[in-house]
Amino acid sequence: MSISLPPRRPSRSQEPRPETSSGKVVIKDLKDLITELTQEQTKIQELLSFLGFALRSYSNLNQFLELIPLIATRVTDADGGALILFKSSGEMYLESLHCIDDPAVMRPQQVRSAIDRATQQASSGSAAALDDMISRFLGGDVKLFGTAIIVKNAVRGRLYVFSHKPNYAWGENRQKLMRLVADQTAVGLENNALAAELLKKERQDRELEIGAEIQRQLLPRNCPAIAGVELAAKCLTANRVGGDYYDFIPVKKGDRWSLVIADVMGKGVPAGLIMTMTRGMLRAEVLNGHSPGRILEHLNQVMYDDLEKSNRFVTMFYSEYDPESRMLAYSNAAHTPALLWRSQTNTVHALDTLGSLIGLEAGSKYEEAKIMLEPGDVVLYYTDGLTEAANQEGDRFDEENLRASMQYACEKAMSPSPQQDRSSTIRDHIFESVQKFIGNSHGHNDDMTLLVLCIKEISG
Repeated sequence: MSISLPPRRPSRSQEPRPETSSGKVVIKDLKDLITELTQEQTKIQELLSFLGFALRSYSNLNQFLELIPLIATRVTDADGGALILFKSSGEMYLESLHCIDDPAVMRPQQVRSAIDRATQQASSGSAAALDDMISRFLGGDVKLFGTAIIVKNAVRGRLYVFSHKPNYAWGENRQKLMRLVADQTAVGLENNALAAELLKKERQDRELEIGAEIQRQLLPRNCPAIAGVELAAKCLTANRVGGDYYDFIPVKKGDRWSLVIADVMGKGVPAGLIMTMTRGMLRAEVLNGHSPGRILEHLNQVMYDDLEKSNRFVTMFYSEYDPESRMLAYSNAAHTPALLWRSQTNTVHALDTLGSLIGLEAGSKYEEAKIMLEPGDVVLYYTDGLTEAANQEGDRFDEENLRASMQYACEKAMSPSPQQDRSSTIRDHIFESVQKFIGNSHGHNDDMTLLVLCIKEISG
């Protein structure tokens, strides 16, 4: 608080004046004034320290905001204070109030009623109108002073103090103290918003983890044992919940096996939900015993309405393998074609048929084809997350690199170690090739899934 000492009175004589009782009174008054100033500064420091302690310690924002008008009143030596906050819609409301209870001057209930009327009648977000309304309803003999509560360059409210004292002055020191209390209020509001956002994120993280766990349970835990073949699969999601899907489904109690891989356009929770829906509907369709092309046709019919509403589509490569005849029947719904490595010729071929995205067009038809697999052959099912994987220069792994990696792995896996089968060797080599291409410090931006089918060689 800024206080000017009274001007020194001129002496009646130029000669030294003996000490008088009047001089003792002046010295005593000066000492009392210094003591009063010191006590006032100590009081203000203690109040502000307590406010800082409350800001650090109170977990309940409402408890902290209740203190603000009281502290503002005390540090500015006013009769009362009020904290008004603004909603995002612009609506104003009285958050907390402190006021002396003096029937001769003002009563807290009267002040509250006056401020409530002012906030209802003032135009949304207009500080000038709000100040004018509060002054009018409090009465002309009450002096009102206010300052904005600013959080991240946005006005979140106003802090007021008021006094009925005729000689109450709104000096620079009181303005600074008021601004300091307002800034602490802004910090409290921002901290509460950050805490709420953190709590929301933690809740979302828990939900995502639950979703990821459910999705992991839906994907095959292990590859099934199918006569005459070796199987290996792996799925890496870009996020905790992904849109890639692969499955092994027994047909007619294992006389044939469905091997399927699919990719939902997009990533994250929406893609994961559609993937879960796709899995359930596909398994129901497989039970009907139709051919691969008809299965995709029916799947498109039952999923079309839901996929159209979500603006998402599904690509899928569906196949059925007969272990007895080694015949692979397949149909493709605009998925990346499966790759076939012929062991006899050491060549890689694409397995593909015409067919549109599932969910793109009602009534789509899907072609189908068959191929006889020979001992030593390898079929590779994959999603485009592998071929679209990019390094730091922006170059993509592409299908040419995938074919080269597959051919190399298939050649090297002809004599696998006793600890690892051919399918696992090929799978691991391809994933290592992709990771080496994009760099160990560079993550993948899309889900990557790989399924390897190896026809066992005839021994002896």
